[in-house]
Amino acid sequence: MRIAHASRSLISAAAHRVVFPTFPLSLAPNLNFALAFAMASENLSTLANNNEDDEKYGFQRSEMYKETLAGTVGAYGRHVFLCYKNPEAWPARVEGSESDLLPKLLSSAIKARKDGIPLKTNLTLCEGREGTDFSDGDVLIFPEMIKYRGLKDSEVDSFVEDVLVNGKPWASGVGEVLTGSHVFVCSHGSRDRRCGVCGPVLIEKFKEEIDSRGLKDQVFVSPCSHIGGHKYAGNVIIYSPGPDGKIMGHWYGYVTPDDVPALIDQHIEKGEIIEHLWRGQMGAADEEGGKADKQNLPNGDVKKSKKKPEEISTQSDKDNVAGCCQGANGFNCCRDGSLEQNSVSEANKAGHEKKGLGKLSCWIGSWEQSDVLTAVAVVGAVATVAVAYSFYRRSG
Repeated sequence: MRIAHASRSLISAAAHRVVFPTFPLSLAPNLNFALAFAMASENLSTLANNNEDDEKYGFQRSEMYKETLAGTVGAYGRHVFLCYKNPEAWPARVEGSESDLLPKLLSSAIKARKDGIPLKTNLTLCEGREGTDFSDGDVLIFPEMIKYRGLKDSEVDSFVEDVLVNGKPWASGVGEVLTGSHVFVCSHGSRDRRCGVCGPVLIEKFKEEIDSRGLKDQVFVSPCSHIGGHKYAGNVIIYSPGPDGKIMGHWYGYVTPDDVPALIDQHIEKGEIIEHLWRGQMGAADEEGGKADKQNLPNGDVKKSKKKPEEISTQSDKDNVAGCCQGANGFNCCRDGSLEQNSVSEANKAGHEKKGLGKLSCWIGSWEQSDVLTAVAVVGAVATVAVAYSFYRRSG
């Protein structure tokens, strides 16, 4: 049992303006016993409340592990995090709060332009810590792994237009490349108490394990706002490079402090999925079919090609140059000009041969359809003449 320090309790009492009566020195031992008993009772009450919270809202609640987690993440292609204050300051619906204008403006702008944004985009708040790498107003974008500093209310529309709609660098800011792995733990207690109870405990455990492994400059953990699925708390999202270097975003649920070492050692260090906790991952499977003509360009730019496929192929034939573009997420569209030209020449040669055969087939098909009846009539007439001639010869 943990007994609070006497001086801390007295300080706390003074802070709450609790005045203790004056006793003679002869009563001092009894007074010390009374104070110790009062403090022990208070600690027992706190412990009981904590146990009750854990059973109702923490890692011991009855709903834990009751549902299958896989498939509980909706499809999306990009995740934007706005660094803004801390979980204690976030209202339940922070994106609609009149007192928190920046989150509201950014959320509204993304919703208003959703039809023009190529990728389905999630917006979440994470903690902003002044004087650190993530301060209020900073924006983190995944999977592009880019950070823009100090977004202001008046700049929201231009930011959404430049970066999210057009896929260009923000005209009013300089993008900084993010490195390492980034862990976000839902700690939005005002939205749901389960996240408020589980989140802070998981964050402390992550920090402890990160420090013990010497990964402070490689793995970063932050509290975040509501991400969906309160009943799966603790909820964790990890953005980190996969085996091929591509940035992946994996979601986990029912995470407890005992699971944190495995998430670091297996998922972050080795790229192995913890299957029984896995909810899903970032991806845009529902949108790829209609956007297959997009090309990733350097700095995460996205450009739509207006040429038809055959025009693109012809232009490549004419250029006959080796080219390479390196986009975000390790995407590489390098090609060798000589090999491409050889492939195109072979394809053209085969195409010409097929074209000649095609013409012959079409001519034969057309002749058969238009002249078949005439041919049959001619053959019949010739046969009739031959038979009549034969009879004539015999009768003569």
